[in-house]
Amino acid sequence: MTLRGAVLRFLIIALALLLGTPAAAQLGPLHIRASLIAEGPVRPGGEVELAIHMQPDAGWHGYWQNPGDAGQPMSVDWQLPAGATVGLLRYPVPTRLTVAGLMNYVFERDYAVLVRFKAPPNASGTLPLRAHATWLACTEQVCVPQQGELAVDVPVGDRPPVDRARFDGFRQALPRPLAAPAHVAVAGDKLRLAIALPASVPVGTPYVYPLSDGVVDYAAPQHFSRSGDTLVAELQRKGDARGRFEGVLSYGDSQGLTFSAVPGAVPEDGTPVGDEAVPSHALWWALLGALAGGIILNLMPCVFPILALKTLHIARSGAAEQAHARSDALAYTAGAVAGTGALGVALLAIRAAGSAAGWAFQLQDPRTILLLMLLAAAIALNLAGLFKLPVLGGEAKPGGSFATGALAAFVATPCAGPFLGSALGIALLLPTWSSVLVFAALGLGLALPFLLIGFVPRLRALLPKPGKWMLTLQRVLAFPMALTALACLWLLWRQAGQPALLIGLAALALLSAGLVALGRRQSGGAPLLAGAGFIAIVAAAGATLVLPSASTSTAVPLGTERWSEARVAELAATRKPAFVYFTADWCLSCKVNEAAAIDRAEVRDAFKAAGVNVLAGDWTNGDPAITRFLETQERAGVPLYLWYAPGKPAEVLPQILTPAMLIERARSR
Repeated sequence: MTLRGAVLRFLIIALALLLGTPAAAQLGPLHIRASLIAEGPVRPGGEVELAIHMQPDAGWHGYWQNPGDAGQPMSVDWQLPAGATVGLLRYPVPTRLTVAGLMNYVFERDYAVLVRFKAPPNASGTLPLRAHATWLACTEQVCVPQQGELAVDVPVGDRPPVDRARFDGFRQALPRPLAAPAHVAVAGDKLRLAIALPASVPVGTPYVYPLSDGVVDYAAPQHFSRSGDTLVAELQRKGDARGRFEGVLSYGDSQGLTFSAVPGAVPEDGTPVGDEAVPSHALWWALLGALAGGIILNLMPCVFPILALKTLHIARSGAAEQAHARSDALAYTAGAVAGTGALGVALLAIRAAGSAAGWAFQLQDPRTILLLMLLAAAIALNLAGLFKLPVLGGEAKPGGSFATGALAAFVATPCAGPFLGSALGIALLLPTWSSVLVFAALGLGLALPFLLIGFVPRLRALLPKPGKWMLTLQRVLAFPMALTALACLWLLWRQAGQPALLIGLAALALLSAGLVALGRRQSGGAPLLAGAGFIAIVAAAGATLVLPSASTSTAVPLGTERWSEARVAELAATRKPAFVYFTADWCLSCKVNEAAAIDRAEVRDAFKAAGVNVLAGDWTNGDPAITRFLETQERAGVPLYLWYAPGKPAEVLPQILTPAMLIERARSR
């Protein structure tokens, strides 16, 4: 910090202390308005998120927790009910403002400072929370100390949050904790940082906001380079740099990672990034990963419900003329690309609106599960021969092939297989148009085997000749589709309880009865496809209108703990091994891994003998905390498996687990 900055800060702090007491008069109008809000009710002994919402006037700004060369962070004096506590203030990622050569870390637009409130175990009724806050409001010419009384009444109860979407936006602006370790080293007048960040993650123009005050020259330029999966930052040193250095790495569009660097080795050589060089390979790696992931997705359990559709299409292509086979393959591919692209655009729009969402977000809504159930039931009835739908049988037309490809994309993407998890995680960090390309590449990979069969006659020649076996296969494949409908019904019950189960049963009965009746009319020569569509729409719309929302609470399996970053940190501090897995009821590959590897007697015995703690994160109904953590691991969806050995960084396990893999790690702790 410069001498001028130190003097300026001293004068600002002195004035704030003089005028920031409860008895002091407010100097003029408030240029930054502050309000205290709660996300929702709180359970006795439970926690709820609070937000101090700051709204600066145009041309005014507030300060980050480390204000930089000048300024003053906010101070809050809490008055809480007996037995209640609050955590530390958590600030969003700031921006930089240089005034007269002084570097300021500021907020020039609305922002929210979050804090966790914990209710006393015997809480009941309504808890009054009060606080006296002081802060500094500045323009580029003048600074004015401000103060205010903050108040909110938090009801006690086990009800869902009433302001989750708004708070999801607040949380999205917070820097995420960096799970991997960071190192700091001193080289002359330079402070060098090594931050573990995969080379595939684009960083744009990075910047380190120091949390450790007085160590570096805030106004000096920062230089960045890449050395493999390590981002190296070089800062101008000003003060004592021995020991731990903490900060926030800003990258991308208002994204940040909180890190704590300990003394250690920092790579000397690297490729410049940021303003000095812009990485161009991240998009290509993401595209290749999405393409490979889409191909492999054809082999994943979550694709099994659409194997019937694909098998019949491939069989028809084997008997079709060259031109027809190509047009059918192109239409199917266009549908798959459009389907994944549309899901990607919807995901980006939801995230842009401030909600924490990841891949397969649509399956976290019971209404989507209900529609999938009705769709699977209709396909099963069609395959069983109880009514006819030209999209799935007979002479396929381009429109039907396109619809089948879009359906394949919709049903086949709940789980992230190999390559796909990382590719979609990177996609969420890329510019919008690049992200959409990655999502479209996923659809291309999903359709690629069928596309090759359509364009390579030798591959089509390897397929069995069309015949009566196709009808037999169609009838047999009606069973897995019926099981899929039943699985969706179970998932409805898991997500929204018994009322949703009863509504789903009623809608399923109405749709089945209507389609079977139409099938009888079709056998007499009357297609009545419009009638089938009308019945489907009535059944789906009527059920979704009365369907209850998903429950906000999820149970964890016996013998496991509910995942939280705080619990993982506690286990790491006490050097206890841990196995963490993130799952969802709609993720078939997750459930296969749990049945085949995790929930096995020999694995449980090995974990118990080694003292391994098992933590589960259930993403069935969506959880912003899990979504943000998945992003720090470059994942856009589940499954994700992590092994925490004492004193070592987390190991990301493969997405296909075996009992031997888990037992070996438990025994080698």
